[in-house]
Amino acid sequence: MSDPWLFVLTFGTMLGCALIAGVFFAFSTFVMKGLGGISPPHGIAAMQSINVTAVSPAFMAALFGTAAGCLVLALSSLFTWRGPQSLYLLGGAVLYLAGTIIVTVVFNVPRNDALAAVDSTSTEGARVWADYLVTWTTWNHVRTVAALAAAAALTMALRSMTAG
Repeated sequence: MSDPWLFVLTFGTMLGCALIAGVFFAFSTFVMKGLGGISPPHGIAAMQSINVTAVSPAFMAALFGTAAGCLVLALSSLFTWRGPQSLYLLGGAVLYLAGTIIVTVVFNVPRNDALAAVDSTSTEGARVWADYLVTWTTWNHVRTVAALAAAAALTMALRSMTAG
């Protein structure tokens, strides 16, 4: 078995990836559909509230703590290459960092900011909301798949660490 610290970090980071994938999965499969099924002013107001509430210490620690773990795992895999184990570590880290963090910052957060700026009862608000439901959710699907794939890759790295 490889270094115990690497195993523990990989395990914790894998759990973080899976947790974030679950949160995003919930939004993709029923939260956004539920919000889209109510009147635009109510859906907008609810999502505006969710977006404010989501910026909490617990969620930010899970989202960005997992990113920090991925960054350490990526660097570790590059500096101490161990064949398939390192490939899984690097792959999982890149999937999470690119498909979850970068997508969040580049695609989801700007849409959240645009939604926060509209009056939920205005015509402009309804237009932004209709676009938001489609585009934000599409990018959320990407984040869901990326975080889940990262968890799978890190699980394979753990398997590689314990084999032999």
